[in-house]
Amino acid sequence: MMKYTRGSILSVLFLFYLYILLKVILFKFGSVNIAFLWQKLHWTLEYPEYMRYGLERANFTPFKSIAQNLHGLSYRHEQVNLFGNIAIFLPCGILVGLWTKHDSISFLGAAALSFGLSLALECSQLLLAMGSFDVDDLILNGFGGLLGWWILFVVRRERALAQV
Repeated sequence: MMKYTRGSILSVLFLFYLYILLKVILFKFGSVNIAFLWQKLHWTLEYPEYMRYGLERANFTPFKSIAQNLHGLSYRHEQVNLFGNIAIFLPCGILVGLWTKHDSISFLGAAALSFGLSLALECSQLLLAMGSFDVDDLILNGFGGLLGWWILFVVRRERALAQV
C-alpha cells in the first residue's frame, strides 16, 4: 500500500483548487480547455487591439466595483460578485496555512500569496481577452485568502488551548 504524505495530499488538493479557479474565473464554469487558452493567447498577440480594449474596460479604481456591489446588494449578480470573490479564495488561505507547519507563514505572507495568485488570474483574463481586469477583484480575493488563513489560525489556536 502506498503511503501518502501530508505534503503530497495538500499538493493534490492545491492543484484541484487551481483547476476550480481556472474553471470559475477564466472559463465561467465551462469546461477547462488548455488548447483554447493557447488559441486565445495567439489571437490576442496577433490582434493587440483586443488587449487594448480590455485595458480601456478595466477597473483600476480601488473600491469602485465594491461600492457598486454594496449599493446593489438586492441584486443576485452583485451578491455573487462581492461574496463570491471572497469565498473562492478562502481555500487558498486555508491550503497555504496547512501547507506550512506551525504557523510558519505570516499574515502578510498569506496576503502576498493570495494577492499574487489573484493578480495572475486577473492578468490572464486581460491577456487572453476572457473577462475583465478589476482591481477590486484583487482586493476581494486577497481578503478571502486572508480570511481563510485567519480561520485556520483561530482553529489551530483553539486546538492548542484545548490540549493544555
